Amino acid sequence: MRRSTQRKQLKLFQKKPPTVGGERTRRRVLKVSGLFAGIGGLELGLGRAGHDTLLLCEIDDGARTVLQSRFAEISLTEDVRSMKALPTGTDLLAAGFPCQDLSQAGRTAGIEGSRSGLIGEVFRLLEKRRVPLVLLENVPFMLQLSRGRALEVIVSALEGLGYSWAYRVVDTRAFGLPQRRERVFLLAALDEDPRRVLLSDEAGEPERDEPRAEVAFGFYWTEGIRGLGWAVDAVPTLKGGSTIGIPSAPAILLPSGEIIQPDLRDAERLQGFPADWTEPAERVARRGHRWHLVGNAITVDVAAWIGRRLATPESYDPTGDRPLPKGQPWPRAAWNVGKGRFVADVSAWPERRPRIPLCDFLEFPGKPLSARATAGFLSRTAVSSLNFPPGFLQKVERHLERVRQELATAV
Repeated sequence: MRRSTQRKQLKLFQKKPPTVGGERTRRRVLKVSGLFAGIGGLELGLGRAGHDTLLLCEIDDGARTVLQSRFAEISLTEDVRSMKALPTGTDLLAAGFPCQDLSQAGRTAGIEGSRSGLIGEVFRLLEKRRVPLVLLENVPFMLQLSRGRALEVIVSALEGLGYSWAYRVVDTRAFGLPQRRERVFLLAALDEDPRRVLLSDEAGEPERDEPRAEVAFGFYWTEGIRGLGWAVDAVPTLKGGSTIGIPSAPAILLPSGEIIQPDLRDAERLQGFPADWTEPAERVARRGHRWHLVGNAITVDVAAWIGRRLATPESYDPTGDRPLPKGQPWPRAAWNVGKGRFVADVSAWPERRPRIPLCDFLEFPGKPLSARATAGFLSRTAVSSLNFPPGFLQKVERHLERVRQELATAV
């Protein structure tokens, strides 16, 4: 039996702290400073878990306008490079630092890139004032880019500052949202065990979903040659930009055979935000910029889970974890609490909440994928060596025929 599954079963018999009104007692409340805050997904989730945000920092005009509207009472600064120090009383520094130089959809320039290199500003601030906890977030691709140099730079800097750390790849689907989105969350701590927050919960990854005629099927219509992201009964990762640099919605093949792009408001909901959360951004930017903001955001429900564990950490059993040999690729979960680096035996699913079928989740009418977009996708698949689910391309072709017929009838 897998060790993590054994741990999950044992936890059923462990004594839990007393509860009052359904909430565990002795919950701690942290004071948070949020850098690279985007549209506030991390801070919104931490707030739902009871933590307080002292400061937000964001340079994008559209995102900053959203923050000014949604977090009106919280101090907002524009440029992390101009910050002299973190606010006094900060318990947790949270930073979903820019991923454009680390993602497959971006330039993959690495940790030295002009945007992702801003992580250095986090260490500059920590050198001036250590805070008890540091929470970082980024794309899983940084685990392998340049043989993991980005993560090596980050954890080495944290170790040099006296922090223990743990990280884990987490899938948004674990929290009931039909979006296949994986992100790396890293927690560093000065005086406590970060494993008790990020690694203590383990539900185990479910069996792989197989395409079925009765469920929706999400895919990237902007790809089709070297890579195709898809998801069964879910959308693939919402992205700030496609491989050609254009923020856009994925496509969804419905059981009816129609192919749509989800409404922006449903995209916000797929990230755990209320519908129209990013609407204030239209005061300073085009509507299309909202797709960029949503794609770059941190899923609120994931942040709320981390917030709950920060409030009430659980015990962690490292039985079965193994040392990480020097020079080996970074695993999907690991830790160092002062005695060396170890591979953690946990999945990307700390929880496994019931997931609403994608067709039932969507609340707003989607836009049919245009003839031009559909034809472009099919032309790319025709020269690719990718494998597609049985009948998938035929359904795409039929959608193209219908859209063209509707255009001809309208003329």
